[in-house]
Amino acid sequence: MLTVAPGRAALVAVTGLVLAPAADARTDYQGTVEVVPAMAGTAADSATGVVFHDLSRDGVRQADEPGVEGVLVSNGRDVVRTDADGAYALPVFDDMTVMVQEPAGFDVPVDAKGVPQFFYVHKPDGTPEQLRYGGLPPTGPLPAAINFPLVRTATAERFSCVAMGDTQPYSNTEVGYVRDRIPRNLLARDLGDARCLVLLGDVMGDDLGLLPRFMDMMSVVGLPQYYVHGNHDYDFDASSDDHSADSWRRLYGPNYYAFEIGEVVFVALDNVVYPCGEDDAGPGREECTDPTEEATYNGRVTERQMTWLANTLAEVPADKLVVLMHHIPFVSFVDSATGRHQTDDLAAIHELVRGRPALSLSGHTHTFEYLAAGEWYAGWEEMVGVTRLPFDHVVAGAPSGNWYQGDFGFDGTPLSFARGGTPPGYAMIHFDGADFRIDFHAADQPVERAMALSFNTPTFRDWFTELVAWQAEVGLGADAVPPVTVNDLPDQKLFTPAELAQGVFLTANVWRGNRRTEVTATIGDGAPRAMTRTQEGDGEGVRSGAAYADPFATPRQLTIGRYAWRSSSGDPRAQGVELWQGERFGPVPPQAMSAGHVADSSPHLWRLRLPEDLPLGTHVAEVTATDGHGRTAVDHVVFEVRAERPPRRWRRELWPEDE
Repeated sequence: MLTVAPGRAALVAVTGLVLAPAADARTDYQGTVEVVPAMAGTAADSATGVVFHDLSRDGVRQADEPGVEGVLVSNGRDVVRTDADGAYALPVFDDMTVMVQEPAGFDVPVDAKGVPQFFYVHKPDGTPEQLRYGGLPPTGPLPAAINFPLVRTATAERFSCVAMGDTQPYSNTEVGYVRDRIPRNLLARDLGDARCLVLLGDVMGDDLGLLPRFMDMMSVVGLPQYYVHGNHDYDFDASSDDHSADSWRRLYGPNYYAFEIGEVVFVALDNVVYPCGEDDAGPGREECTDPTEEATYNGRVTERQMTWLANTLAEVPADKLVVLMHHIPFVSFVDSATGRHQTDDLAAIHELVRGRPALSLSGHTHTFEYLAAGEWYAGWEEMVGVTRLPFDHVVAGAPSGNWYQGDFGFDGTPLSFARGGTPPGYAMIHFDGADFRIDFHAADQPVERAMALSFNTPTFRDWFTELVAWQAEVGLGADAVPPVTVNDLPDQKLFTPAELAQGVFLTANVWRGNRRTEVTATIGDGAPRAMTRTQEGDGEGVRSGAAYADPFATPRQLTIGRYAWRSSSGDPRAQGVELWQGERFGPVPPQAMSAGHVADSSPHLWRLRLPEDLPLGTHVAEVTATDGHGRTAVDHVVFEVRAERPPRRWRRELWPEDE
């Protein structure tokens, strides 16, 4: 049945925001798939129906509404095209999702939350065990017909999509952080050419009961919501991967699917296998086969999905861009030496898309990593059997950043700088035919800001080394006083000739930077100097530690005052910080994030050693980053060189006590 979505004018009236115009928000056509029940006592031996042009926009096929020819329809394994009348027929098995692949130039309906409605789940007996979040109820006999409504829309050769990794709220409080960080930011920018909102897994933080509120909240953006299933979105109490996504399938929809916009085919994969087992044996996956370990997950695309992917790609013209969307990265920089945090069957996937324009989008690592074609790191060959990448692989950042750790920023959400030094944020992917370019935007920052500048000094390196070593020894949340805090870190933008002689490096964390990015720095009236990327992406391992840390992000990660918060309210859960599945941290003295969460390495950090003979005084450094598309981003930092460090604090000696 057709319903009407709230207009953007109404949203303006409610929120007071000034919203950019949306040429085609794609959420005004609301409805459902038409399901025609089977006659009592009958059992269909195939899934049949029609894909039709819904001229009346009511979701029900009328006699004068034509079928749409050549549309792909699948059961999650087999893929067929509709005939001249829009009809299709597919084999039947007991646990399948019948789904239409939205073709370019058409829209499927969405529900009231903006979730596309293009599927029918068939699981006659439902989930075979009781699950915490409900699983799937029995769907009963296969319907007599499953009809998919479409409406024609303008073909979009040029368009954009919003994409982001782990929103991952574990609580309603953290759902509020997402609300204040993402929809509000997106509504303040021009989304006129945007056609989709993609969330790349770990949409939830283990509590699927939060998903309905979350989807409703995200619907205010006015874009269709395409979600990917992640390792914090499954049913933890499922005993088999066959139904570990069942609650997700009931609350959201399919855990893998495809749709088209313009010259782009988007393919959502579920590469989270839970619980993993003997089929997941291999380097870095020992937990999957160790009977003494708790059940866990592995990064792998199941055999049925691989068959579906091959069948789908066989129907896709070779010149269309294939965007593979999945939660666990195919490969990762930060997890390059681990197994289950990368994807087992990557070599086979690369082979399936060989010769096609392609792009990989993922989440999982709570980083932004633009791993450009030709890049590779030590560990990939051993863990997943690949070296140099044949096309760009992008980990698209995380609104949760470092799992909502950190102190509060200007707008009341945790700073939570991520591993690699990126702030919480999201990506914008701009498509032009089969070409694309990618931006990363930090939440609550101007959209044009593309980097963070600082200085890696001898005092910073000593401070960082001491504090990280202590935190690793005592663990996160220890009731112990750290040897140093950010109060002990001297001014990072002031240094002496002696420090210059020991090595002071200007650093630029260029958030969307990759191997095709060139970064230069100009000091005063001097000539531009090339800055050096700390990782070449040429087969080396991850370089980490004080010399490779981001001195902009890490001071914000290594002293967190929220751990010390306490009150006399009588509420024990209002003390310190509650993170993840209700784990308690504090109240304890302010301290750092745990080892492994700190930005001590990055694939998008550049540095330049400052000349030792810089004159005393105040200087300005201008940093210019130029990406592979010729786009430039410019930022400045002001710094000082002094003969000696001046006193840091109030000079009490000049104000002697009254006698």
